[in-house]
Amino acid sequence: MDRMLVVVFDNESKAYEGKKALLRLDAEGSIGVYAYAVLAKHADGTVSVKQGDEPGPIGTLVGTSLGSLIGLLGGPAGLAIGATAGFVGGGFFDLDNVRIGEDFLDDVTKTLTPNKVAVVAEIDEDWTTPLDTRMEAIGGSVFRRALSEVTDAADQKEVAAMKADVAQLKAEHAKAHADRKGKLLDKINQLDSKIQARLQKAKDRRLAAERQAQAKAEILQEKAAAAKAKL
Repeated sequence: MDRMLVVVFDNESKAYEGKKALLRLDAEGSIGVYAYAVLAKHADGTVSVKQGDEPGPIGTLVGTSLGSLIGLLGGPAGLAIGATAGFVGGGFFDLDNVRIGEDFLDDVTKTLTPNKVAVVAEIDEDWTTPLDTRMEAIGGSVFRRALSEVTDAADQKEVAAMKADVAQLKAEHAKAHADRKGKLLDKINQLDSKIQARLQKAKDRRLAAERQAQAKAEILQEKAAAAKAKL
């Protein structure tokens, strides 16, 4: 099962121990790590993205759920840092793109307080005990959530509602006096623009999900090939 993982530690040293434990679990086959990062929250509330001794595969997943989560955890400053570091792309910084619930983000934010450091990762995991046991031994607080499927249902409902409003405005425009037609036409054009923007956002989200799925498949193939080569 594909999951978003956040493990919060009291300091950077413990977080890097957690990162190494994460990679060992991946090497052992207990979990699969698609991408990861070490995230530090400073005393002023700003966030910076740090990397460990090994760069990891995150560079292949630009614009993914993980990158978006890093941006959301960091707030405006985090978005800028993430974009600079190459973790996020395309301006996808809402929960739809992270594919987790708002309650998960709230829980992590309450624990990831200033001066704490977190290991953030997108993983494939069927059994929680191996990871929890190792992270808790290091002093980490573990948060995980299964990634939801990308869906256009919300976009479709909103677009349908806006189209209904456009139809009503057009009906009014047909019967309106000349002095009112201009204002109604402006409203129609504004709604049309919002509809197009919403449709484009949905399309971009679908394409991003397709790219992410392909990137994950390639990562798993590379790991399988590497494991076979060692036999």
